[in-house]
Amino acid sequence: MKTKTHQDLWWHLPLLAAVFIQLWPIVFMVSTSLKDMDQIFQATLNPLPLPPTLNNYLTVLGNFPLLTYIYNTFFIAAFVTVFKVLTSVLAAFAFIYYDFKYKETVFNSMLLTFFIPLTVLIMPNYLLMSKLELLNTPWGVMLPQFVDGMGVFLMRQTMRGIPKPLLEAAVLDNAGPLQVLRKVVLPLIKPSVIAVGILFFINSWNEYFWPLLVLQDKETYTLPLALQMFISAEGGSEWGIAMAVATLTSLPPLGLYLICQKFILNTFMQSGVKG
Repeated sequence: MKTKTHQDLWWHLPLLAAVFIQLWPIVFMVSTSLKDMDQIFQATLNPLPLPPTLNNYLTVLGNFPLLTYIYNTFFIAAFVTVFKVLTSVLAAFAFIYYDFKYKETVFNSMLLTFFIPLTVLIMPNYLLMSKLELLNTPWGVMLPQFVDGMGVFLMRQTMRGIPKPLLEAAVLDNAGPLQVLRKVVLPLIKPSVIAVGILFFINSWNEYFWPLLVLQDKETYTLPLALQMFISAEGGSEWGIAMAVATLTSLPPLGLYLICQKFILNTFMQSGVKG
């Protein structure tokens, strides 16, 4: 028993180290946001602000149009999430419900898109948004993100766990495809839909490079762009204020994940088991 306990301890040490490495940037960010300038440069790595101060947050809230940038970011993230979830569910249902020629070939071709670097798609998407006159608009940011191959894959893997006799019984009751999807499939995969939607929302909330190319007016900036603009305006020296902005920017997606992490973990476990 003692030997087994020692073995378990050795296994836990690298896990704890990995957790510490992942959490340290967050601890550093929050801690620095609660320090004044003297503490930041004298005790940079000390995670305890002594004494803590809210001056950095008061400066941000007084001089930074945070609500405008939150609205811009939420608007884009919400629309992208809704359309990604919708297209993922409909495409996955088509792969599960219908039998058509070259179905597996089409699905495998979609999986190949995972291996295409996003930087390769930036120029074609940018030229397309320019032709559509959608540059410097939220729709120019959103439109190329309305379909996600990973979402289709996760939804398909989840739907594969639904017993086929259940779908066949619904068809025998003269239920159409949309009725089967709405009354049979969606109630069974609701937790997975919520989990995938949360992942989409967080990814869209944190998106930086594509909005940087599309958006030009400061009034249309999202939070990541506004954060970079604010840091650049301060010359990169106001660490406390920059970390306060970063903390406020991180709170909504972080809180959303903490509330719904159970759904997210279950979705990836299901997709892995049924793959």
